[in-house]
Amino acid sequence: MALTVTLVSAEEEVWSGEASLVVAKTVEGEIGFMTGHEPVLAILAEGQVRITQADGAKVIANAHSGFLSMEGDELTIVAGHATLTS
Repeated sequence: MALTVTLVSAEEEVWSGEASLVVAKTVEGEIGFMTGHEPVLAILAEGQVRITQADGAKVIANAHSGFLSMEGDELTIVAGHATLTS
C-alpha cells in the first residue's frame, strides 16, 4: 500500500502521486510519513520536501509558507510557494 500525496502551491499543483515515504520540514523539525502514520496537521517551514515514489524514484521540491495534513494514507502539502528541484 502507498501514500497518496498531493503537493500544491498558491499558483499550481506541483506534484501528485503515490509514494512510499515523504519527508518534510515543519516548524517543529523534520517529519517522515509512511502508510499507517497517525493523523497530523503541521505548519510547513522553508525547506525540502523529499518524496520517494513507490518504484524508488525520488522527487525533491523546495517549499515554504504553508501547512501539511496527514489523514488516513493521504498526505496533502499546501505551500505558499513550491518548486520541483528534481
